Amino acid sequence: MNLKEQLHLFFSQPAFLACLFSWLSAQLVKTLIKLFSGKVHSLKELFELLLWRTGSMPSSHSALVATLCTTIGFRSGVNSDVFILSLGFYLVTIRDAVGVRRANGLQATMLNKIGRLLAAKNIIEEVKPIKEVQGHTPAEVIIGSLLGFFIGLAFSV
Repeated sequence: MNLKEQLHLFFSQPAFLACLFSWLSAQLVKTLIKLFSGKVHSLKELFELLLWRTGSMPSSHSALVATLCTTIGFRSGVNSDVFILSLGFYLVTIRDAVGVRRANGLQATMLNKIGRLLAAKNIIEEVKPIKEVQGHTPAEVIIGSLLGFFIGLAFSV
């Protein structure tokens, strides 16, 4: 089998297509929510939201791993080793989104506020702010997971 055929088989895999669709769907919903709530201020920001921006409702990370877990569960069986691997990956991703990434984002926000306050009082020189990468609330993760589950289900039947 040549490389072109192998690439075709990979990109036509239901699990791959489901994950791609799930991630893009979550990003689209996230973008529409921000757009209709007046939180998009430029075309650049719109494209960042559509393609890359993290945080907000729904969690595209959760949607993607829930889709992966669902499609593997239906295609390989919930007793398969690969399903157990995908379930572990799902749980680690969810824990990271709600716990570690969220805590880091909240800490970065507070450090930036302290830095601005100290700079305004001329206690320190103005410093470049820390990137504030926000994690997800439990509701954002739950909605993302439900979206991912139903998309995975749709690609599996």
